[in-house]
Amino acid sequence: MGRARGGRLLPVLAALFLALLLVSGCAAEGEDEEGSPVAAAEEPEAPMEDKEKAALYAAIGSFVGKAWNGSGLFPDPCGQTPIQGVSCDLFNGVWYPTVVSIGPVLDNSLQCAPDARFSPQLFDLRRLKSLTFYACFPASNPTTIPATNWDKLAGTLETLEFRSNTGLAGAIPASLGRLASLQSLVLVDNNLTGAVPPELGGLAKLRRLVLSGNGLSGPVPATLGGLKGLLKMDLSNNRLDGRVPPELAGLESLTLLDLRNNSLTGGLPEFVLGMPALQDLLLSSNPLLGGTLMQRGWEKMASLATLDLSNVGLAGTIPESMAAMPRLRFLALDHNRLSGAVPAKLAALPSIGAMYLNGNNLTGALEFSARFYQRMGSRFASWDNPGLCTAETAGGAPTGVAVCKDAQEPPRVGMRDGMDAGGGKPEASSSFPASSSSFGLSGHKVAGLWCLVMVMVL
Repeated sequence: MGRARGGRLLPVLAALFLALLLVSGCAAEGEDEEGSPVAAAEEPEAPMEDKEKAALYAAIGSFVGKAWNGSGLFPDPCGQTPIQGVSCDLFNGVWYPTVVSIGPVLDNSLQCAPDARFSPQLFDLRRLKSLTFYACFPASNPTTIPATNWDKLAGTLETLEFRSNTGLAGAIPASLGRLASLQSLVLVDNNLTGAVPPELGGLAKLRRLVLSGNGLSGPVPATLGGLKGLLKMDLSNNRLDGRVPPELAGLESLTLLDLRNNSLTGGLPEFVLGMPALQDLLLSSNPLLGGTLMQRGWEKMASLATLDLSNVGLAGTIPESMAAMPRLRFLALDHNRLSGAVPAKLAALPSIGAMYLNGNNLTGALEFSARFYQRMGSRFASWDNPGLCTAETAGGAPTGVAVCKDAQEPPRVGMRDGMDAGGGKPEASSSFPASSSSFGLSGHKVAGLWCLVMVMVL
């Protein structure tokens, strides 16, 4: 009986002895000979290839100036001494720069020197995903986008942006069409000229194309209809001409089509009625566009929130079917040649927050309620339609429109002399401003759209 008990105790005692040994061993590792704590050995930091580091220093130095001592100031650019505007990622245990942003975005951002230029080493950054230049090339330093070497970044570069570079001139290189991984191409408020390269239509992964605020000319390339995944297209504030290509009908995912402030012709493209994802259609200030509003089919645009067709030379009548867009918040048809009556059902648009019909040849009685005028305030405009009158006066009436019983008398406000009763000049147009940097409006239109639509050429 005693032997049995002893046999059972032996494994327990052995386990206790082993545990004591482990505890004493751990304590020995955590103390020096005098019993003081010893910090555990840190794992070595991930390395960065010398070639990659040299390419980064050379590329940045060519923009910010030769006096910039990158290796001295930032010996570990992906670790202990990061560079503002540069981000890195690990690939197979090695650091690589993936984001380079140059320009006065923050106080300590990298800023371009007066003689900034492109360095060939920029294209040696093998893992570069995002490249941005903001206010880097002033008019005193005329510069062109490099025409070669972009194919070296074809497998990695996802974002390319040039913003507010008044000295960035010349054409958009066709070689940008080789950037097979590109998802966002933003060339905004520069001084680029020439045609939009048809080669951009080969960027199969592109989601955002913003070329606004330049001096681009010629037609909108039909090849852009090949960008099946495109979400936003902004070619506004250029000198583009010709028809809006019907091939754009294939952009089934497009949410923004902004072609404002160009010289387009050929009328309002009917294919837009077949783009169910479209949320913002902006064609204003294309005075040669012409044509008429489609009389049917507007109910198909179930997602449309902004429709800006001011100053595009429209004729004909306003169709009643336009009242069938459930999400429409902003409607601008001002400064055209529209005629006939204003459909009363427009006031019943469930989401409408701003409506501009001024500066046309509309006639007959406005049959909107006083409550509608009170709710809309200055965000409704119908003045400068000589044959238009209002049947509603109790509790509210539209500015600049005569009461129907006095329609034979010229209106006292908003006449074609452009003066209101207080001697001020009414807003000339409801369309978005020429600057492509924001979607706000000037004057009293700020309240009409700023709170309704904010779309980034971002």
